[in-house]
This record gives sequence, structure tokens and C-alpha cells, in this order.
Amino acid sequence: MAVKLRLMRMGKKKQPTYRVVAADSRSPRNGRFIEILGTYDPRQEPSVVKIDTAKANDWIGKGAKPTDVVARLLKVAESQPAEAAADAPTEAAEA
Repeated sequence: MAVKLRLMRMGKKKQPTYRVVAADSRSPRNGRFIEILGTYDPRQEPSVVKIDTAKANDWIGKGAKPTDVVARLLKVAESQPAEAAADAPTEAAEA
């Protein structure tokens, strides 16, 4: 089974968002997939790329081939700092 890391189109008409998935190369673009690795939203400025690079690198290590676009998005995701601390703001609870 040849596995590819590729984009799966989501969202409404004329408003695309994408999931980055590991899928069998024979399955259709929006068909069956093995695992969801992240998301890509090209409509926001700047584009939002959230990919679990550890999972992606694990799949690449197992022989999966990323498409050209996914390979470029992986480089962007690896260069971004960890956003976990920025996503969860802490508020002091007032008693």
C-alpha cells in the first residue's frame, strides 16, 4: 500500500479549508484516509498551518511520500514556534 501525505478539501463552496491526511494513494482526494495530521486554512491572512510534525515525520519514516504542497507546508509548520502556550491564555481567578 503506497501511502501519501496530502490535502483533503473541507469547508463550504468557495471557502476552502484543508486537512492534512495520510491516505492510500489509490483513494480519491476526499475519500478514505488513514490518519489526520493537521489542518491548513489558506483564507486567513497570514495562512494558518497546524500540523503535528511528529506524526508527519513518523509517516515519512515509514515510507509515506508527501505531495509538493504538503512538503512545503511541513517546512512552514516546522519553522513555526510552539503555539500551545499562546493558545491557552491564563487568567487570574479573582476570589
